[in-house]
Amino acid sequence: MAAFGRKACQKFPSSMYIGSGEDFEIFCQPCDRDDIRLSAFCFCVDCEEHLCESCFNHHKRAKPSRHHTLLDKHNMPKSLQVSSQPDPHALPGGLTKPCSTHKKEMIKFYCHGHNALLCSVCVTLNHQSATCHVDYIPDISGNTVNSNEYSKIIIEIDTMTGIFKDTARNLKKMTEKSNASFKDVLAEIKKFRKEINQRLDAMEKEAENAAKSLKKDNDQRLKTAQATCDDVTKDLQESSDTIKQLNTSKEADKLFMELKNAEQLLKENERKISQLTTAGDVKEYHFELNLDISTLFENKKSLGTLTTKALKPQINVPAKLQSKQFSYQGKVNARTSQDEERCWITGMTLPTSDILVAADCKNESIKMININSYSIIDQLQLHTNPWNVTTVSKDKLAVTLPVSKEIQFVSFSSNRLKKTHTVKVEAECNGIYCYKEQLIMLFQSPAKLQITDLKGKVLKSITKNTNKEDIFSQPMHVTASSSSIYVSDNKKKAVIQLNWQGEVTGTHSVLGAPAGLAMLADGSFFLSDYHEDICKIQNISSDCTRGEVVLKDLKRPFAICWCEANKTLYISSFTENASVANFVQVYKMS
Repeated sequence: MAAFGRKACQKFPSSMYIGSGEDFEIFCQPCDRDDIRLSAFCFCVDCEEHLCESCFNHHKRAKPSRHHTLLDKHNMPKSLQVSSQPDPHALPGGLTKPCSTHKKEMIKFYCHGHNALLCSVCVTLNHQSATCHVDYIPDISGNTVNSNEYSKIIIEIDTMTGIFKDTARNLKKMTEKSNASFKDVLAEIKKFRKEINQRLDAMEKEAENAAKSLKKDNDQRLKTAQATCDDVTKDLQESSDTIKQLNTSKEADKLFMELKNAEQLLKENERKISQLTTAGDVKEYHFELNLDISTLFENKKSLGTLTTKALKPQINVPAKLQSKQFSYQGKVNARTSQDEERCWITGMTLPTSDILVAADCKNESIKMININSYSIIDQLQLHTNPWNVTTVSKDKLAVTLPVSKEIQFVSFSSNRLKKTHTVKVEAECNGIYCYKEQLIMLFQSPAKLQITDLKGKVLKSITKNTNKEDIFSQPMHVTASSSSIYVSDNKKKAVIQLNWQGEVTGTHSVLGAPAGLAMLADGSFFLSDYHEDICKIQNISSDCTRGEVVLKDLKRPFAICWCEANKTLYISSFTENASVANFVQVYKMS
């Protein structure tokens, strides 16, 4: 390949034809823009440019251009091309949002690994690793309109909007109560002032000023919290309106991007909810008079003491239960030729919408099930009986091994399960659930709940309530949301709701034997009751105040697992009857 060296070069007309061998050579147009003259090696039909060998190799590797049509040296045009026609590969109409990092580029790709909207420059520079799964938005946005994701985001936006509106109303009531208490304090001060002589004028002034100073600080905190609620409500409403409009107009590309932006907005504002519970430590005023002054005020230097009591806004996610109808879809045979015992599926998890992983306690193994074909695609033998399994990340599971007092971590990829490492725990652990890289684990003796990091470091251990009473008796299964942790307790015949600080915030009593739990996107959860006289599945509200039976007359339902994407519920059974225990029942919600 001949190189003509670095020099300033003139701009050529739209077409310059090659002459004889002594005239000039077709050159690489991208390099020419950097004043480097290199011979052309091929021609890109999509870009309408001649490329040198180096640019050709980069063109084949880069995600945005790897599918472009390339012509070799023998078939490429024999003239320099400068396009004067409209680009036949122009971006679809929906891809018109500029990249926040590269202002001149349009967003047109999505990275599943980083959950990020990207332009072609972002892809080239930062998303070429093996962990990135980048797709062209028009290739994956076709089913976005009226999709499950659309419905989920709208529900979450409506729910969060309701939370902030309710919080704003609570803040207004707190302001009124705070102001009323302020007036009462001033009245008490003046009443007390009238009972003593004029020598207390200075002290009265000092007390009033102290109260007003507290109120000024109080009002500023309330104003800030109120402004936060108003701003978030406005942003959420605008996002909701935009999403609904794009869904109605079926602008899939824009809708896809707005849904992803809405996910980030929801995550950002979720943190603000917990921050509002402190609401700047809003105060209620009380005045405590100095009794000594009433008899001998000469020896005292103050009229009384101002005290405060924090008023915290009550922030509750609305408890909504919509009637849910299920239809039976069939059953999955969980027994394999390796099994020596009947199955007892004590725990299940869904690492993807296509894969169900079940812990088979009796056969000391976990099993990977393809839920589309209802077939077992892998089985991993363990050295002791597993109890429960939870998804830790997109390629990692955690399994409880009560007998050996361990958590077994398992990787899964290419439809294969593989043991990685174990973490020792202090007692026999059965129930487990992973939420945002924190493991919530249940222990039987003593009955308690622990929250640890993924290395087993204990972050919080919960056993007793504020009255020093045992919270748990026989905890079975656990699940969690951003605001609450839910534990099914067999002996207490109840589901116990706690906040992340370990305080009991609610309970839901049942008549039989509560076991499996499964969280829904609307904040409610399913509970299985395997008592032989009850055998049902309930849907319980997020505040544990209401429950609705959605499935009954089952065969001792034990572990349950919910697939939000497919609206499907998977149920195992606790029974000696092998013809039932060896199967996972499948129900779809309509």
